[in-house]
Amino acid sequence: MNVTNFSRVFDAIIFDLGGTLIFFDGEWPEILRQADQALFTSLESAGLRLDRERFLGHFRDEMEIYYRERDTEFIEHTTLHILREILKERGNDELPESVLRSALKAMYSVTQAYWMTELDSHAVLQDLSNQGYRLGMISNAGDDADVQVLVDKANLRGYFDFILTSAALGIRKPNPRIFEIGLEVWKLPAGRVAMVGDTLGADILGAQLSGLAGIWITRRADTPANRAHSHTILPDAEISILSELPELLMNYPGK
Repeated sequence: MNVTNFSRVFDAIIFDLGGTLIFFDGEWPEILRQADQALFTSLESAGLRLDRERFLGHFRDEMEIYYRERDTEFIEHTTLHILREILKERGNDELPESVLRSALKAMYSVTQAYWMTELDSHAVLQDLSNQGYRLGMISNAGDDADVQVLVDKANLRGYFDFILTSAALGIRKPNPRIFEIGLEVWKLPAGRVAMVGDTLGADILGAQLSGLAGIWITRRADTPANRAHSHTILPDAEISILSELPELLMNYPGK
């Protein structure tokens, strides 16, 4: 555990979700293939006549473009928007939203099965709650409903005063506005709040741009994006696993 010299303590902690409190236990390429098939089957059951291979190829290509663009613009257009636009291009521009959401629900139900709760998440969140910390969550995600299902699957909802997603708000970490919304819920100054997350470019930079302390959890942080930022985005503190967090907070100077 590597801790820099803090001159302040915190009343509240904001957590990331994926890679921080839960983790993905599967092979993405194969699971995405299964998820895309579930999406197509749902659309087909709703009466749409689409060429399976062309549609799914187009959908995945557009999703890859979307993933790249959202990480430079920090705007979340959502998976629903991408799906709607693709179907419009194929002459299906008057579809009820319920058809689109049912298809996305089918798609995400495949990936949701592979998200697992970190073994120390509940104990740490309960410990912090018992100590009187206010807890919140901010998650970058293409679909708000997917995040809400994952939160409930992991039985995490009861710990948090708010659960904010980029899909619901239209903006992504590190955009400071998404952090400001959380601070407004608590009516706390930024200096009294820390952010815990696994992504340097979203969680740590976003926190620091907003005046929060950024605590980097590194157990699942060996990613190309994090390696690219390793010398330019420096966290205020590091923990290797979540169970180190209560001690870290307890030993801040001035506590």
